[in-house]
Amino acid sequence: MSSTPVIGRIPVRDVRPAVECGRRPAKAVVGETFQVTATVFREGHDAVAANVVLTDPQGRPGPWTPMRELAPGSDRWGAQVTPGAAGRWTYHVEAWGDTIATWRHTACVKVPAGLDAGLVLEEGVELLTRAAAGAPEGPERETLRAAAEVMCDDSLPVMTRLSAGLTPEVDAALARYPLRELVTVSDTRELLVERERALFGSWY
Repeated sequence: MSSTPVIGRIPVRDVRPAVECGRRPAKAVVGETFQVTATVFREGHDAVAANVVLTDPQGRPGPWTPMRELAPGSDRWGAQVTPGAAGRWTYHVEAWGDTIATWRHTACVKVPAGLDAGLVLEEGVELLTRAAAGAPEGPERETLRAAAEVMCDDSLPVMTRLSAGLTPEVDAALARYPLRELVTVSDTRELLVERERALFGSWY
C-alpha cells in the first residue's frame, strides 16, 4: 500500500524498513520493537525535525514517535516503534521545520551579545504563544503560556526573559506538542504484524 505523499520543502527519502521498495509489507511480531529510518534534510541553516506515525489495523494513528538524527550531519533519522497487535499496520514519516529550535539557536547568540535582544525575545514570545495554542488544555499549555508571559515582561533583565523560554519544563512541553511548520509526509509503508515469527519469509 502506498499513499500519495505530501511534498514539502523538507524532503523525506528512503524510508525503511522497506521490502522490494515498499511493494511488499515488512514483517514484525506483536510487541517487537523495530527501527524506522529515513533521510531528512533541509537547505539552509534552519532546524529540522521528524517523527514516525504508526497506524493500527483499524486505521487509528497512534501518538507520533519523535525521531533523532542517528549521527551528526548524516541526515539519517530514526526512531523505535512497537506494534501492539496482530494485523496489517502502516507507518509513515513526517518531517517538519522546527522553528522554535531555530529561534533558540539565534536567541542564545544574539541576546547575550545584546544584538536586537528585544526583537529576538518578541519573536520567542510569538512562537511560544502559538505552541501553547496548539496544545490541549493542561499543564503543557500553561507552562508555555507562563514562559511567554515572562519573556514579554520588559521590566526584567533580558537574560532572565530568555531563560524562561529555555527551561526543562518548556522543553518537555514542546517535546509533546511541538510547533511544526512546513510538514512533509512520506509515502506510507505496510507492516504485517504476526503473533509469532514465520519459519520462512522475508523480514524487513
